[in-house]
Amino acid sequence: MNKKWLALALKIAVSGGLIWYLVDSIDLEAAGLRIIQVDPLMLVGAACLLLFQMIIAGFRWNTVLKGIGIGLPFWETVRLFYVGTFFNQALPGGTGGDVVRVYMVFKADWGLRGALNGVILERVATVLALVMLVVGMLPFFVSNLEAEERAWIIPSVAVVSAAVACGLVVLCLLDRFPSGLRRWRVVRGLGNLADDARVVFLRPGVALPALIWSALGHANIAFAVYILALGLNLDITAFDSIVLMPPVLLAMTIPVSIGAWGVRENAMVVAFGLIGVSAEAATVLGVLLGLVGMAVAIPGGILWLSGRNRGGPSLADVEAELASAEPREC
Repeated sequence: MNKKWLALALKIAVSGGLIWYLVDSIDLEAAGLRIIQVDPLMLVGAACLLLFQMIIAGFRWNTVLKGIGIGLPFWETVRLFYVGTFFNQALPGGTGGDVVRVYMVFKADWGLRGALNGVILERVATVLALVMLVVGMLPFFVSNLEAEERAWIIPSVAVVSAAVACGLVVLCLLDRFPSGLRRWRVVRGLGNLADDARVVFLRPGVALPALIWSALGHANIAFAVYILALGLNLDITAFDSIVLMPPVLLAMTIPVSIGAWGVRENAMVVAFGLIGVSAEAATVLGVLLGLVGMAVAIPGGILWLSGRNRGGPSLADVEAELASAEPREC
């Protein structure tokens, strides 16, 4: 078994184990009744917000791309992001959408360097803004914690924040390898990534819009969760969701499961349990968020298929062509 399939098998095992743990610890009958009784109008409302997420993400990615010199039109950026979202939802590995986004920008004649770095740095901006939100919301979050919970949550947030800050510094210094190593393709690529990272994160005119759009995207997802909670008749406020969802979203960025299934639901049980939401209700809330997200992503697949009908490549062709491509300066 190669490394790719081994990693996939481990993710499936993690998702399966976490889901089994929840199923074993909640009232399945009560959870089923909640799902049946959810207000369909609230499902539609949450779906509209997650659809609007594509536009927010388009602004975020477009900001990063323009910062590194890629003049992709805004609506084309939104379209490509939507296609990528479909693949992130549809494929078990969870990164197929990023590969497709890189490929489509590359095929638009912007070069592999810009295509690859644009996606990587957009991802970094998303995580960086998420950590900033977690830190900013921590005082409100801590107010709901017992002393023993504070004893591990506060240090955990501090460690994660420090790790992200150090990671950003390292990212911006990846071009400090000895010049003799520049003959290696991977070293040249890391140097180019560092150059582009400094442009994106050390220039306020690029960094601030990218981080603001990232934060708005996270808030939009939190509001979608609030709408779903209303549909389930849960007693929470929009502010509760905005405070509690950033740690959940941060947990979901850890690539240990399939599409965050299992991680999302367990994280929501812990977070929303702090305000008295039952494990069964929080699990249903997480499952609905995942299902609505999958439904919203389907049109992205239709966009991809329409391209394939005009002779577009398969995902295997995409990966093969990217693997053989040589980066060039943008």
